Amino acid sequence: MSCFFFCSSSRVLVFIQIKILATSPFGSFLLKVGDTRRLGRMASTNDRNVVSVYSFAEQAKCLKEVKLPRVFTVPVRDDIVSLTFELIRKNNRMPYAVSHKAGHQTSAESWGTGRAVARIPRVRGGGTHRSGQGAFGNMCRGGHMFAPTKVWRRWHRKVNIGQKRYAVCSAIAASGSPALVMSKGHQIQKIREVPLVVEDKLQEISKTKEAVAFLKKHKAWSDVLKVYKSQRQRAGKGKMRNRRRVQRRGPLVIYDKNQGLSLAFRNIPGVETICVDRLNLLKLAPGGHVGRFCIWTESAFQKLDTIFGTYSKRSAVKKDFNLPQSIMNTADLMKVLKHPEIQRHLRTPRFHRPLAKTKLNPLRNYRALLKLNPYAAVEKKQARAVQLRAIAVKKEKRAKRMAEEAKAEKKTLTRAEKYKAIKAIWKSTPEYAAQVAELKKVRRQRQAKNIRLAEIRKKRHREIKKANPGLKKRNVYKGKNPKNPRFKKGHGPPPAGTAAAFKAVNKILPKKEHLKRMKKIAANAKGKKKSGKAASKK
Repeated sequence: MSCFFFCSSSRVLVFIQIKILATSPFGSFLLKVGDTRRLGRMASTNDRNVVSVYSFAEQAKCLKEVKLPRVFTVPVRDDIVSLTFELIRKNNRMPYAVSHKAGHQTSAESWGTGRAVARIPRVRGGGTHRSGQGAFGNMCRGGHMFAPTKVWRRWHRKVNIGQKRYAVCSAIAASGSPALVMSKGHQIQKIREVPLVVEDKLQEISKTKEAVAFLKKHKAWSDVLKVYKSQRQRAGKGKMRNRRRVQRRGPLVIYDKNQGLSLAFRNIPGVETICVDRLNLLKLAPGGHVGRFCIWTESAFQKLDTIFGTYSKRSAVKKDFNLPQSIMNTADLMKVLKHPEIQRHLRTPRFHRPLAKTKLNPLRNYRALLKLNPYAAVEKKQARAVQLRAIAVKKEKRAKRMAEEAKAEKKTLTRAEKYKAIKAIWKSTPEYAAQVAELKKVRRQRQAKNIRLAEIRKKRHREIKKANPGLKKRNVYKGKNPKNPRFKKGHGPPPAGTAAAFKAVNKILPKKEHLKRMKKIAANAKGKKKSGKAASKK
C-alpha cells in the first residue's frame, strides 16, 4: 500500500510515497473510513500486542490471549513480494521446445542463380505439386520456425535467501492487517478478529463436513461462497491442456501438526492448507499480491517467534536471520518534518528564485558602456553636435544647388498641365466669381418661375377635370426617352466665362500667339473625342 501526503506550507503539492508499515495505524484508519457497522467487532493487530485464541466449536468463545508474534510488525514491502513471487514461480516451469528435425524432413536443394527465382532450397522431383516448392525456410510452407525453441533456455531463477525470507515476513505481516486482507477481496466482514487464531482441536478433524461446519461457525464460509461464484472456464488454449476451470482463492489454513486436517479441507474449493514450518510465498501471496486470509492454529501461531525470531533475538531455525526493520518508525511524515529538532537544522524557505546575471556587451548596451567609461556620454554629445553641424551645412549646399539648377533649366509644360494652369488662373479671377453668382441668381429665378407655372397648371387641370369628369390624363413627355427626337444628350450652351478666362490669361501671359495655338489644340482634341464616340455608337 502507499500513502500520499499533502504539503500546503510551500504552496506546492508534494507527493511522497511511503510504504506503509504493518505497525502503522493505517489499518485502523481504513476501518474507520469503511463500513463501521459491519467491521465494529474486528480487531486490528496494530492496536494491541495480544491476540485472542477462539474455541473450535464456538465462534464467540475466547479461550485465552496469546502474545502477538513480532513477525506481524515487519514492514509490508509489496515490491519485494511481487518480485520474489515472479522469480520463484518460474522455478516450476518445465522445458519445452520443437523437434530439431521439424521443417527439415524433406530432400531439398537450391536451384542456384540464373533461373529468375529465389535461391531458397526447393523440393526435388516432379509429377506433383510439392516438387519445386520452397522448403526449410521459416517463410516456407512446411519449413522450420524462426529461432526454434530449445530446451536449454534459462528456465529457472536463483533467488537470495534473505530476499525470500523478507518476502515471506511481509506476506505474513500483511495477512494480519484487515484493510489489506479486504483489499485482496476476502469476505471477512463477520469474523471476530484478524489474524484468526483457533485452538489445536482444528488439527484433529479429518472429515470435510466438520471443516465446513467449522468455517460456517466462524463466519468464514462467505469467503468460500465467493470461490464458488467465481468458478468459470479459462480463456484460451489452457482449456485443452488439463486446466479447463479457474477460480479465486479462499482462506489459507496454517497448522503445526497434520493429524487429518489436510484431508478435511482438501475437497473445499479455494481452501488451502500449509505447515507453519514450510510457509510458501506462492500460497501466502498468490499472484504476488499481499493480504491472504489466514486461519492459524494456536501451536502454529506461537511457533512464529521461534521460526522467524524477533528484532533483538535471532531465529532458532533460520541461520543468521533477524526480522527486517522498518525504514521509518512513524508513518506520519508531516509530524516528523514539523518536529522542532528537524526544523532547527533546516534553512529558511526561499520564495524568490535568484536569477542569473547576464553579461551585457558594452559595444551594444549603452548602460554597460557608461559603467566601464563614464566619459563616453560626453564623447557621444560632442559627436552628436558635430553631426548636426555637418547636416546643416549639407542641407544648405543642397538648397543652393537646386536653386541654380532651376535657373539653368526652364521647365517645359505639357498640354494638359498648361490647360490646367489656365483653368486654375481663370477660377481665381473676380470675373469668374461674379459670373457664378449671376448664374446662381438666374437659376433661383427660374426655379421660382417654374414653381408658379406648376401651380397654375395644376389649378387649370383641376378645373378641366371638374368640367369633364370622363376625360383621360394626357401623357406628358418628361425628356427621359433617348429615342425621342426632342432628347439630345449634351444639349446646351457652351460653358460660360470661357472668353473672359482667356482674356484674364492674356493679361497675365503676354504671348497671344501661343494662346491662340493652345485654343486650336483644345478644339482639335474635342473634335477627336466626338468622332471617336460616334464611331463607337455605329
